[in-house]
Amino acid sequence: MKTLRYALLLAAIAALSGSTARASDHLDTAAVIADPASDIGDLYAWMSPDGRRLNLVMTIVGKKFSDHVRYAFHVDSGNALGKTTATTRIECDFNVAIAPECRLGDDRARGDASVEAGVNSEQRRFRVFAGLRDDPFFNNVRGTRAALNVAAAAMQAGAPHDAAGCPRFDAATTAKILDEWRHTDGHAGSNLLQGWQTAALVIEVDVSAVNRGGPLLGVWATTTVRAAPPGHPPLNAGVAIDRMGRALTGNALIGTFDSEEASDARKSQYNAAPPEAWPMFAPDLAENLAIYDGFDGHCGNQWLAERRVGPGRYVRLAMLLADDRIWIDSRHRRCELPFAVELDPRAPRDCGGRTPNHDAVDAFRSRLAMGRSTGLEDGVAHDDREHSISVFPFLAPP
Repeated sequence: MKTLRYALLLAAIAALSGSTARASDHLDTAAVIADPASDIGDLYAWMSPDGRRLNLVMTIVGKKFSDHVRYAFHVDSGNALGKTTATTRIECDFNVAIAPECRLGDDRARGDASVEAGVNSEQRRFRVFAGLRDDPFFNNVRGTRAALNVAAAAMQAGAPHDAAGCPRFDAATTAKILDEWRHTDGHAGSNLLQGWQTAALVIEVDVSAVNRGGPLLGVWATTTVRAAPPGHPPLNAGVAIDRMGRALTGNALIGTFDSEEASDARKSQYNAAPPEAWPMFAPDLAENLAIYDGFDGHCGNQWLAERRVGPGRYVRLAMLLADDRIWIDSRHRRCELPFAVELDPRAPRDCGGRTPNHDAVDAFRSRLAMGRSTGLEDGVAHDDREHSISVFPFLAPP
């Protein structure tokens, strides 16, 4: 979940608590926040239960689509994790709020896509839904803010770091971090996003249309400036606005504890970067991975962390996450294990991906702090609404 939605929620938290915002409160760039119709909230991608289709969902924070933004799903395909040889793009333009024109090569889908059945493409290789839905993302935002503030305060107070940059929090600080994450203002963790609505762009596409390079699919999404419709002022067509792959990579690991100005500048670069430039962000990720590794009081137990203490301890995971795509093995129909492909790229037992029902945030944080799939939970295990992984358009009505 990203940008304006977090900014508004965290501002509300600060107002309610009477406290001032700290460095852990800012999460994305001012440029993206200023144009909420271009702000990607979340990206979901998973296989249909019959294994014949890839399901794609992009949520938009601004609760509407814009006629000056191009919305695109990128599906890269190959035979090995991180090594893809073909790319398929599904692009959608909106000249009318609920009637996009979506393109997959020479195939087109046009018309009112707000009906639950969606609109089929001319060659019936994909169908599209575009409209207001319940946002499936769930998160204890108050608890997260409180936990990160505890860590920030301890580091500012001089908590020592090891040679790899991992903070050595004392037992009391560690206990406080984990406790704050599981609670909301001292009570059971609650989903501050309950009832949140979002504009959802939903695509169901034949796997055969997107797997030309191989069965492993790397999915990411972008919003870019599109050419101005007739009668509009000229626009800088093609300029990148926002991008997203895995949940939280950009928000949790770029500029997390930097000044607001430095974080904003670096995240602007991150959002605009083409795939060939993604590795340049690995040092940023590694710096913040080191901090996450210390949250449980044990440095070196993070997923893929090197045993030896030193500056290179977090390079492997940083490079993996810098390739910010949701990975799916399209040969599998079951999609229950987040990061299944990354965890076992040679023989994944699950499609991986991210469904609307995955507790992807807790799984991600647990991997970063403890090297396992559970352990750092925020007390919110599911959304307040029931979403489907098999019935189009998947997300519950608003």
